[in-house]
Amino acid sequence: MTGGNPQIAQQIQADCEKTLAALPGVQRVIAEVKLPAGQTTAAGANTWANQNKLPGISRVVAVASGKGGVGKSTVSVNLACGLQHLGGRVGLLDCDIYGPSIPLMMGINQKPVISPEAKLVPPASHGVKLMSMGFLLEGDQPVIWRGPMIMKTIQQFVMQVDWGQLDYLLVDLPPGTGDAQLSLCQTVPLDGGVIVTTPQEASLGVVRKGIAMFEKVNVPILGIVENMSYFTAPNGERVEIFGHGGGRAEAQRQDIPLLGEVPIYTEIRLGGDRGMPVVVSAPDTPYGQAFLKIAEVLRQTMG
Repeated sequence: MTGGNPQIAQQIQADCEKTLAALPGVQRVIAEVKLPAGQTTAAGANTWANQNKLPGISRVVAVASGKGGVGKSTVSVNLACGLQHLGGRVGLLDCDIYGPSIPLMMGINQKPVISPEAKLVPPASHGVKLMSMGFLLEGDQPVIWRGPMIMKTIQQFVMQVDWGQLDYLLVDLPPGTGDAQLSLCQTVPLDGGVIVTTPQEASLGVVRKGIAMFEKVNVPILGIVENMSYFTAPNGERVEIFGHGGGRAEAQRQDIPLLGEVPIYTEIRLGGDRGMPVVVSAPDTPYGQAFLKIAEVLRQTMG
């Protein structure tokens, strides 16, 4: 096995033995399953710890959320551009197969070329290498796939893309705890996960499921980002549309870092719609600094 999932290993072993034993003349079947070196199927063991790291990539970080609509992709593109602004070599992988938004937010939509080694060469925008299902679709063509196709595509996006030398590969996950998340964890060892939430309890309740998912697959939580933290009205009044402080309280409850709070700024939304993240267009403004500070904390956390 190239991955370390003990449930998959046991299922394949049982299916092989059952199928072969049904053949005429077969009296006994022994199927031996070998997991990657150093891994074990013992309960509670870290089945991902000894996966081979991607060549040339120093850190792989997943950006996740329990539910949609919390601005996870907005945080992903600005953190990627923020780390690049701070001098890092950065890639951004869009794992939201059904609803890819990274091409729009990064202002680029071109098909990747094929390298002599038969790998996809990721296009780049704002100094960040990118891969997304959006680059492979025509117009508004929908993706109508079942889980196995999603898993295979994500594996190809990780293993069959010529990422080159990167300090950080950020992975923008779709909301939830399903096929895409599990497939990524089985394909590449993650150095950590960043959880994006809004302050309201409806978001935080689902965030706890995302944290629990990372814990189950032994991925360290690097911290929580509270997005849409508050809004400052033209008269200077601070309006807490979704409440405030929920991300900080949850970080304290879970004993994980709060990486930062991002207020609501119209410029952040406009930057995403125009393909020009605010970290690129206006790094010295309050809205650009909100993301740059989180990128700096993230860089220091990962070392």
